[in-house]
Amino acid sequence: MKLNFYLLAAMLCFMSAVSAEQKKPNIVILFVDDLGYGELGCQGNSEIPTPHIDSIAENGVRCTSGYVTAPVCSPSRAGLMSGRHQSRFGWDINVMPHTVPHSGFGIPASETTIAERMKEAGYRTGLIGKWHLGSRKDFNPVHHGFDYFFGFAHEGRYFVRPPYQGVTTLLRKKPLPKGARNNRWYSPEKKLIYHDILRNEPLYDLNNPMLRGEEVVEEKRYLTDAFTDEAIKFIDREKEKPFFLFLSYNAVHSPLQGADAYMEKMKHIPDIHRRIFAAMLANLDDSIGAVLEKLRKEKLEENTLIFFLSDNGGPTKELTSSNSPLKGFKGQFFEGGIRVPFLAQWKGTIPPGQTYKHPVTSLDLYATAAAQAGLKLTPKDTDGVDLVPFLKKEKTDAPHKQLFWDFKADGAFREGDWKIVKFRGKWYLYNLAKDISEENDLSVQEPEKFKDLLAKWTAIRETMPAYKPVKKKK
Repeated sequence: MKLNFYLLAAMLCFMSAVSAEQKKPNIVILFVDDLGYGELGCQGNSEIPTPHIDSIAENGVRCTSGYVTAPVCSPSRAGLMSGRHQSRFGWDINVMPHTVPHSGFGIPASETTIAERMKEAGYRTGLIGKWHLGSRKDFNPVHHGFDYFFGFAHEGRYFVRPPYQGVTTLLRKKPLPKGARNNRWYSPEKKLIYHDILRNEPLYDLNNPMLRGEEVVEEKRYLTDAFTDEAIKFIDREKEKPFFLFLSYNAVHSPLQGADAYMEKMKHIPDIHRRIFAAMLANLDDSIGAVLEKLRKEKLEENTLIFFLSDNGGPTKELTSSNSPLKGFKGQFFEGGIRVPFLAQWKGTIPPGQTYKHPVTSLDLYATAAAQAGLKLTPKDTDGVDLVPFLKKEKTDAPHKQLFWDFKADGAFREGDWKIVKFRGKWYLYNLAKDISEENDLSVQEPEKFKDLLAKWTAIRETMPAYKPVKKKK
């Protein structure tokens, strides 16, 4: 009898532990590349349908002042992945040189990644897509908290490799071949196009293989589709336990390659440059729709917190990716470089159809995920905050009093509605509540406010170290 009692007690404890584990929500971050603030239907664009991405806003919340920590890819990802502003550990670089296959530039082991936090809480972790935080073996995501990795290490990669079958490809090239007109050259079948804006297209695939874990693999699928397929398989494998999925698409980053089926859908767009971009975005939207459908099919929606955001603003001249109505582009600290589409959904927990206006940041994803996993973080662990109480309207104040930015020679600082921006050696002051497009510099009219914000930015910046390559451990 006593044995049965102890057996029953053990079973109840086990069932209680399983029940608690199941209550932890899955966390899915849908991270896209170079998507401008004004390019979604829910952000006001009626030209390119994005119903699946828009559904995240309809079923949850659209943050109209959602920011990332840098206006370019790698430092933005370093901030999100570490939960701390990347300047705290001296991250002042972007592209990992493709010509240096074993570069010492990568996320330092001193930083505890969001994946490592989630593993600590009992989650299965997966990264699918673009990494851009170091290409050397010791920087591989599987050494930084991810149980599963399928993707690539550098800034970009061809969606379909040469000879570019099944796509229309537009690449930057200087000088153009003979026969070019209006700054563009077309192949006879018009499936390959060169144009001479900006610099030459980078050598994306050089020293940048597709990887499954640490193993080099061949990939023939259109890359957006491949990442979606892998994400669905990951959800299927891990659905019985809490999982953390960082689905890091390289769309809509260059190179511009539109799949034939989507080029046909976007044929109403006359300019080929814009049409290819639209095809890539429509493909991305359908891919995200497939991931959302998988969560619905497995009855996981109400136990899954989903975030959608871009890593930085759109490089409009390069991609046509619009940041309207914001000023500036990728690479700048004007709003168009750092304010991004930022959506969240957690059915049954976050009220649907919200528009949230207080500033939030990509650093908050780290703190939010950790909080839902039951982890206790200190201010030293993260510069973010748990957004759930704010999005549930349990807290009505602003999550952040101040936001700080710094990259190379430029920077920015926001406090309330006031923001200073450094661009090409000169500082500007704007009131975003009255001037979201940053057209009226108030640094002369409001000298005390300008001096106050600049002093606060400088005080924070002086605490930041210089970045050094990470040496291999012997």
